[in-house]
Amino acid sequence: MDSVTPKKSRLARTFAKVLHEDIRKAKSREKTKKDRDKAAGEAFVAKLFAGLSSIKASYAQLQYAQSPYDADGIQSADRTIVAELKKLSELRQRFLKKELGEASPATALLVAEAQEQSSVVKMYEITSRKLDSQVKLKESEILFLKEKLAEIDGDCKLLDKRLHSSGGGGEQLSFRDRRELRPSHFVSLLRQAVKSVRSFVRLLVDEMESEDWDLDAAAASIQPGVSFWERNHICFAFESFLCREMFDCFDRPCFSDENAAEKEDRRREFFERFTELKSSRPADYLNRKPKSKFAEFCKAKYLRVIHPKMEASLFGNLNQRSLVSSGVMPENAFFATFCEMAKRVWMLHCLAFALDPDVAVFRVSNGSRFSEVYMESVNDEAFDASPEPVVAFTVVPGFRVASVVVQSQVYLK
Repeated sequence: MDSVTPKKSRLARTFAKVLHEDIRKAKSREKTKKDRDKAAGEAFVAKLFAGLSSIKASYAQLQYAQSPYDADGIQSADRTIVAELKKLSELRQRFLKKELGEASPATALLVAEAQEQSSVVKMYEITSRKLDSQVKLKESEILFLKEKLAEIDGDCKLLDKRLHSSGGGGEQLSFRDRRELRPSHFVSLLRQAVKSVRSFVRLLVDEMESEDWDLDAAAASIQPGVSFWERNHICFAFESFLCREMFDCFDRPCFSDENAAEKEDRRREFFERFTELKSSRPADYLNRKPKSKFAEFCKAKYLRVIHPKMEASLFGNLNQRSLVSSGVMPENAFFATFCEMAKRVWMLHCLAFALDPDVAVFRVSNGSRFSEVYMESVNDEAFDASPEPVVAFTVVPGFRVASVVVQSQVYLK
């Protein structure tokens, strides 16, 4: 009895061992199958994404080949899209039939990932070429626009030269009678007047420098408390002084408080004065008509603009001032340049009173906020320091001619 029991025990252990080994092998096979199915599923998904990426890249190539038109590129992209759609259709059928198995899932996965990356690179290359083409197109447009701008700029300079050339007096103001006057005539003559003011400023500054004047102190006495952006900007202070004096009482007939005639008679009278002076040299006109309104204007403005101390410093005496006060016009380059400036301002004044409707003059108050509608800056540096610069002083007054606003030229803080 006892001898039978050990035999049964050994048999049971052997049977248990065999059973355990079978279970272990079954679990191993099951795990291997799960791993294979998982790998097959990953390979399947990778193929799916690779196909979609390939279609996306081919569609990008198709779009790129449209413009400029590339028949070969379009056909190649079309064939690739059709082939990839067929592959996707096959993948769909395999998925529905649950036939996702691969002979070598790992290899299939790597191939699919490589294909997807290749498609992504291809798409970026196409996008890069497309952007390069757009850049070249924009560069061509920029070059064309630059050439067009240069052409227009040249035309503008030519027109400006024809319109605003000061040579020969007022011949560029082409009209036969007062009824042909336009605001554009006033604007044209104003530019000539400002140009003549600046010519006299240059002459005056040269004379002051030759006599060792302290130009900074002189500019500070005209525009106290103003810090100039650049050293040569002090000329704007002298220009502002001259414009202030020369255009003072501009809106009064003959720059005075004399009784004005009826508007129509007054317009006719000032147009005649304008026509009479525009083709004459100032010196010749003053010699012919030393008692004229223009002669009175030159005398009054010279005595206001050129201070006795300045004249004594520049010329060593007051002889010129005495001659002007007595009605005699000196014959020298300094006074001739002054008279040329005075002629432009006087002609502008006569034209203003000959126009219908009347011309209004305005100045900008110091400290005012800059407005592009009513102002033009003579120093653009101020815009770099502040988006809303303010006015330091008026250089040239502004005008309103009918509905036209001629901007006041201002120096900005």
